[in-house]
Amino acid sequence: MDENKIADALERSNKWWKDEFKLDFKPRDAYDEIQKFMHTRQIIALTGLRRVGKTTIMFKVIKDSISGFGKENIVYFSFDDFRDTRLDDIFRVYSRLMNKDINKTKYIFLFDEIQKLENWEEQLKVLYDNYSNIKFIISGSESLFIRKKSKENLSGRIYEFNIKTLTFKEFLKFKNKVFDNIELYKQEILKEFKNFLFCNGFPEIIDETCEISEKYLKDNVIEKIIYKDIPQIMDVRDPAILEQIFRIILLEPGKIINFDKLSKEIGVSRQTVSLYLSYLEKSFLIRKLYNFSKNARKTQRRSKKYYPTIIVPEIIEKKEFFGMVFETAMILQLDAEYFWRDSYKNEIDIIKLIEKKVIPIEIKLSKIDEKAMKIFMKKFSVAEGLILTYEKKENIKINGREIKVRPFYEYLLDVIS
Repeated sequence: MDENKIADALERSNKWWKDEFKLDFKPRDAYDEIQKFMHTRQIIALTGLRRVGKTTIMFKVIKDSISGFGKENIVYFSFDDFRDTRLDDIFRVYSRLMNKDINKTKYIFLFDEIQKLENWEEQLKVLYDNYSNIKFIISGSESLFIRKKSKENLSGRIYEFNIKTLTFKEFLKFKNKVFDNIELYKQEILKEFKNFLFCNGFPEIIDETCEISEKYLKDNVIEKIIYKDIPQIMDVRDPAILEQIFRIILLEPGKIINFDKLSKEIGVSRQTVSLYLSYLEKSFLIRKLYNFSKNARKTQRRSKKYYPTIIVPEIIEKKEFFGMVFETAMILQLDAEYFWRDSYKNEIDIIKLIEKKVIPIEIKLSKIDEKAMKIFMKKFSVAEGLILTYEKKENIKINGREIKVRPFYEYLLDVIS
């Protein structure tokens, strides 16, 4: 361990120690949630895809905490290039560099990309238990609990926040777009939605072209996760198989995966398919939806659908793919966890559970078909259903039940009526 190298990194990364700290930060919904837990003893963990803004949120925490903690008592360190460093090395070098006794007064330590350290969870547990005066904030570019032991070691000591890509509403705020009259500015909103699809909600590319966005997503997100991040922490013998599984879901979103069939198709065991799907899910490259049932055990056992969390920009302008693109975007924007499908293949795209209320939501680009919605509402005694369309708006009433048909942007911008 090169203490001089660590000292240089600390000095370079903690600019607020010497100078006024300036930060260009656009409002994020996640930050408001994190602030509610800053006063607690527990560690705050930020997880999520690469490049979604976890580090920027950390810097916002720093800026807002300087007055309360003092600028020299806030310590940021990224482990991107320090895989062989230990957490207590950072403590020791910081104490020497800044002439600090860490046992005294309050501190915030922010550890970025902590999952790159071997046994980081055990090291952090020791520090957490020994220093009640320190607030720890950590981040990881995949679920920090991709290994079961991580959660076991830190049980009761940690709150995890999944930082997602921008919502459409956040995207408009980032671009300083305000639409007070939804009907009047409908075409402008639809145009911005197309722009939003191209950048996939990644803050760094909200103003970039389709070509640049596509390369950014391929080089900086997808390939780095598949060929670097996952193999560094899990036993993946052939990352190309990981990519092959991801590409299948990328090109066939909403696919119900048959593990036996897929294992034969790509020439690996069923167990490998199951493991690799779990790695892709915990690295936030895919999203798994459960088939809804009022019986929790049945929900876990029944078939599951998989969606990519990234939409390839090259297919967005192709009319034959836009229905698939639109459905995937709504699944991600609504943070869907459940769908519903019966033995007759009647299907509802999203089942939302809000305060124990069951809300069925269908995604329809153009043609409205309420057959499955009627069956679901009757079966589960649901009074209201919702169909999100691209532009259409109407109310359908059937036997005391109501199906609202609304443009998706009304729902995403919280102006639905």
